[in-house]
Amino acid sequence: MVVAVFIFLFLNLFQVYCEIPTTLEGPFDPVTVSLDENFRGNAIDLPDSDPRVRRDVTGFEPEQISVSLSSTHDSVWISWITGEFQIGVDIKPLDPKSVASVVYYGKLRFPMLHKATGESLIYNQLYPFNGLQNYTSGIIHHVRLTGLDPYSLYYYKVGDPSIPAMSHIHHFKTMPVSSVQSYPARVAVVGDLGLTYNSTSTIEHMTSNKPDLVLMVGDLCYANLYLTNGTGSDCYSCSFPNTPIHETYQPRWDYWGRFMQPLTSKIPIMMVQGNHEIEEQVDNRTFTSFISRFAFPHEESGSSSPFYYSFNAGGIHFVVLGGYVAYSRSDDQYKWLQKDLANVDRDVTPWLVAAWHPPWYTTYSAHYREAECMRVAMEDLLYQYGVDVVFNGHVHAYERSNRVYNYTLDPCGPVHLSVGDGGNREKMATTHADEPGNCPEPSSTPDEFMGGFCAHNFTSGPAAGKFCWDRQPEYSAYREASFGHGILEVKNETHALWSWHRNQDMYNEVGDQIYIVRQPEKCPVQPKMIKKQSNKVIGNKTVCCSKFLEPLGRGESGITGPVPGVSPPPPPYRGVVPDGGSGGVIALGVVVPAVVPPDETIPPAELQNGEKRAI
Repeated sequence: MVVAVFIFLFLNLFQVYCEIPTTLEGPFDPVTVSLDENFRGNAIDLPDSDPRVRRDVTGFEPEQISVSLSSTHDSVWISWITGEFQIGVDIKPLDPKSVASVVYYGKLRFPMLHKATGESLIYNQLYPFNGLQNYTSGIIHHVRLTGLDPYSLYYYKVGDPSIPAMSHIHHFKTMPVSSVQSYPARVAVVGDLGLTYNSTSTIEHMTSNKPDLVLMVGDLCYANLYLTNGTGSDCYSCSFPNTPIHETYQPRWDYWGRFMQPLTSKIPIMMVQGNHEIEEQVDNRTFTSFISRFAFPHEESGSSSPFYYSFNAGGIHFVVLGGYVAYSRSDDQYKWLQKDLANVDRDVTPWLVAAWHPPWYTTYSAHYREAECMRVAMEDLLYQYGVDVVFNGHVHAYERSNRVYNYTLDPCGPVHLSVGDGGNREKMATTHADEPGNCPEPSSTPDEFMGGFCAHNFTSGPAAGKFCWDRQPEYSAYREASFGHGILEVKNETHALWSWHRNQDMYNEVGDQIYIVRQPEKCPVQPKMIKKQSNKVIGNKTVCCSKFLEPLGRGESGITGPVPGVSPPPPPYRGVVPDGGSGGVIALGVVVPAVVPPDETIPPAELQNGEKRAI
C-alpha cells in the first residue's frame, strides 16, 4: 500500500513537471495574445463614497495598518496612521508627538508578552499657487519588531494605550530562515494597481492564491491623476494641460491604504517606487507621500535611500532598485548595488531576484526603451552576479522574456517579467513597437523625469540598423494585454514556478506558467577576481599578464585562454583581464586588489569551490 502511494505521488509530480515548460527548453518562439475584445474591464476609480475606502475608525484609533519586512527573517516593520488628514487652503498639521507609537505582539492572542515602540511623523503636500488646495496627513507611525522566530505566526495590535486608542488584533507570519532548503511558499507580484474596480478584482484573485509576501512593483494609488479639488482623469496631460504644476489629490492615498488594509495588515508587502509616486510639490520635493507612508529596510541593508534596498525571504535575496533616482556608475545607488551583490552568499540564498519599475525589455509601444540609460548603466553588473529573475511594472500589460542579456538570447541571462497589469484607470497597453506604424520616434522615448538618451538603433541581429524590430523580438517569449497578477513559488535551489493569472479567469486558472531553472554549474555566480602579476598556470591554462583574455561565452564556465593582440572586450569580463601594469585586474572599469600571490598554481579543484573562480 505504501509503495503504491509513493508511486502515485511520484507519477503525479512527474506529470506536473512534464506538463509545465521549463526555461531549459527555451528559448521559446514568441507568442502574442491580443486584448480580448469581450473583456473591457472596469477601469473606473472607486468613489470616495465606497465603504471600502471610507474611514471606519474614530479619534486617534489606528487605520491603514500594514506589515513590511526588514532585511532578515527575524524582524518586520508595522506601520499605521492615526488622526484625520486635512485638505484645503488653511491647514494645521497634527503634532506627531501627541500620539505614541506602540505595538504589542506575541505568538498568543492573549497575553501578548512583547512590546515595541517606534517613530511617528506627518507630511505635507504643498502647492504655491492660488486656487490649489494643500494637504497634511494624519500621524504616520513606524515600529520595528525584532527577535522574531522564523516562519512563525505572530499576533499584534497597534496604537496608543494611554489615550486609549488601540487597534483590533491582527496577525502576520515571518519569513523562513535563509537557507537553500527554505522558501516562502508563494510570493505575489503586482504592479500599477490603482484603485479601480479592476484593482479590486486583482486583489481578490491575488488573495485567493494565499501569498506569504507581496511585491508591489510601483505605481500604487494614482493620486496624481487628480487635481487638488478631487477632479480626476484617465489622462492628466490630456485633460489638464495648463495646470502650473502636476497636481495630486492626496486623499486617494488614504483611500488606497484603507482598501488594502485587509491584505497588508497580515501579509508583508514590499514597495518599489514608480513614476506615479513622483508627485512634485513646493521646493521641487518629490516622492514625499511614498517615503512617508511606508517603511523600507534600506538602513538595515546598508542603503542611504528608501528607493533602493535589499532583503532576504528564505533562500531568496531580493534587490529593489530605483528607476527614478541616479543610477550611473558614479552614483550612490550603483555603488550600493555593487556592495550588496558582492555580499550575497549563494550557498545561503541561491536565488537572486531584482525588481524596479520601468522595464528594460518591453516590446509594447508604451514606454518602449524608456529606461535604456538605466539598462546601459546597470545590466552588466546584474548579469555578472547572476540575477535569476527581474520583476517590473510600468507597462499596463503582461510580458515574459526568454533569458536575455544585452538584447541577445543568453542562457545565463535573467528572465524579465513585466506585470504592470494591476488594473489602474489608465487602462491597458495594447500596441506593440514591432507592428507597422507603432515604432516610437527615438527622441520621444527617454523618461521625462530622469532625462538622458541612450536608446540608439540596434547594431546587430535581425533588427540591425533599426530602432524597433519588424516582428515580435526573439527575446520576448509571451505577451498579453490583460489585467492580472503573478505568483512565484520557489521549490528548491534550482527550480521556481512562475504563474500569471488573468482577472477574467476563474480563481484556479493560469494564463501563463513556466518553471524557471537555475544552472549554477553552467552559469557561475558570485565570482571572485584573481590578480595576476606574471605568467600563471590556472588548471591546464597559462595566463600571461601582457595579454587580454576573451570574455566568457554564453553558457560557458571556467577560465578562458589568452588571445594575443586582442583589445579589451566590452564588460562584463568573465576572465582575468590585466590592468596594464598596476598589479590588479579590471572588472567593469574597477581595479580589483590581488587575492592570489604571484606565480601561484591554482588547481582546477580550487576553481570549483566558488572562492577562487575568476569572473
